[in-house]
Amino acid sequence: MLSSANRNMLWASTFVDELARAGLQAAVIAPGSRSTPLAFAFAANPRITVYSLLDERSAAFFALGIGLQSGRAAAVLCTSGTAAANFLPAIVEANHARVPMLVLTADRPPEARASGANQTVDQVKLYGDQVRWFQDVALPEANPSELMLRYLCSLADRALAVAAGVPAGAVHLNFPFRKPLEPTVVPGDIIRDPLGAGDMDRDRLHLQISSGAQTPSDEQLHSVVAALQNSARPLIVCGPRCAGAAFVAAVQRLAAQLRVPVLADALSGVRFARHPDGSADLVFGLYENYIGSAVLSAPDLILRFGAPPISAALERLIDGTSTTQILISDSGAYEDPSHRLSALLQCNPAELCDAVSAALAAHPPLVAAGWAGQWAACEARASMAVAAAFESDGVEGSVVASVAAAHPAGAPLFIASSLPVRHLDQFAAVRTTQMPVYCNRGASGIDGTISSALGVAASSGQRVTLVLGDIAFYHDFNALLALRRCGLHAIIVVLNNDGGGIFRRLPVAQFEPVFTDLFLTPHGLEFSGVATLFGLRYQLVRHIREFGAAFSAALGRSGSQLIEVQTDSAADELVRQRILSSLRDTVQ
Repeated sequence: MLSSANRNMLWASTFVDELARAGLQAAVIAPGSRSTPLAFAFAANPRITVYSLLDERSAAFFALGIGLQSGRAAAVLCTSGTAAANFLPAIVEANHARVPMLVLTADRPPEARASGANQTVDQVKLYGDQVRWFQDVALPEANPSELMLRYLCSLADRALAVAAGVPAGAVHLNFPFRKPLEPTVVPGDIIRDPLGAGDMDRDRLHLQISSGAQTPSDEQLHSVVAALQNSARPLIVCGPRCAGAAFVAAVQRLAAQLRVPVLADALSGVRFARHPDGSADLVFGLYENYIGSAVLSAPDLILRFGAPPISAALERLIDGTSTTQILISDSGAYEDPSHRLSALLQCNPAELCDAVSAALAAHPPLVAAGWAGQWAACEARASMAVAAAFESDGVEGSVVASVAAAHPAGAPLFIASSLPVRHLDQFAAVRTTQMPVYCNRGASGIDGTISSALGVAASSGQRVTLVLGDIAFYHDFNALLALRRCGLHAIIVVLNNDGGGIFRRLPVAQFEPVFTDLFLTPHGLEFSGVATLFGLRYQLVRHIREFGAAFSAALGRSGSQLIEVQTDSAADELVRQRILSSLRDTVQ
């Protein structure tokens, strides 16, 4: 047996077996020597799916993608040294986006630390406050006592529980090993089976950890009910990372009952979803284009759910009003960059919406006549203005909007940070079929985008559509090897505007030549060679009007495909500004 070869194998097998018993389903492993015992243990466990990725940064983002899609931690494993440092960007994203992840780093034994030994760095609390919990695991022992085996098992159980806790995030366990690292028999290391022969013996080592639902308190319920009863123009804002399907249905039922507008962020789960009866005309998505219009009255109450919104216009509305603002959050995390909150309520958002609906059934608030109609009129005008602009000028935003409109119901869409997610939020209209959208929007970096998207594909078992810019693609195209190695499929749409088009939205764009040289950074690359290298079907779209047909054809074909769309970020920004100007200057 693997676990009886030597102390390292027993240590690793005991720990990994307990992870599987506690519910771990996936492990992402980057190759290396010092992590050999854990790699063998994962490979030997039939209950855990193992993904092999060659690059540590990519492996960590792949594990992040699994956590994004499933809500369950995947393990990610590497050897000692700088390999562990390459996990940091994904751990930072997991921290800010509250995505569960189990980070396992192998390490040199204590006598090698601070000694000049090769491939040895200080890995103790390497990730600082970016992880929810850290433990420097005890060295494997020969003939370990049952106490030490209970320690290993409870460590596995606690690590997964903390990673999936409130708030979720990464947990880091650092495993030192002495040689031999392979499953070589070491006489005298293990002279008995310390766990016994049966599952019954293992059951007594298993620690079950659970937490109860955060039912809203009477005080929390009454505060929201009172705020609504005293409001004539309440507004519901659903930002990124709202709390699942139950919340999506509950918040829409509340809005329909009270006739309250819902501004649904592209990453909220509310904009692209089924709508309960009476709520379809109350969910709005194009508000980035018209907030600030003279047509709209100011809200006198804002109920917020999820993280701060993507929309800059909506952020300005939140920041520019002194009206009552209440954030309802299951994690209780303070997420208010403008520091305008009147109250932060930590409870289950879906349960709170249902409780408020019940409490207001007999005594509904007196919402101002035409309040929701103002938003509906603006949304309709925005829809026509955007359609007209896209008809006359093919721009990047129309590509992203086309993907959102044509994407198959239920299939995962991954959208990159920077410009693509802003295009999605500004131009993708509300749809009535469910479309799960994923994005590394916690810390909003562009590194690891392809890796995270392929993690979503692995976890969902479906082909993922990924829309990203040329710089994000350049950052991470080595991850495309995972398509073949892990048996995954993706449609990848690269918006190639030859550099950092997002910077055209900033004042620095006026300062040439520094802007072009150090911010826009045109590269002149075209990516057909990448498609050839990784065996992807490739299509170059030189004229944006041709994209719809190209994307439709890609949806109709099986396998992985790369569509490169050549765009002009300067022209795109001019069109965007014309849309904003036409809608925000509207006067009734």
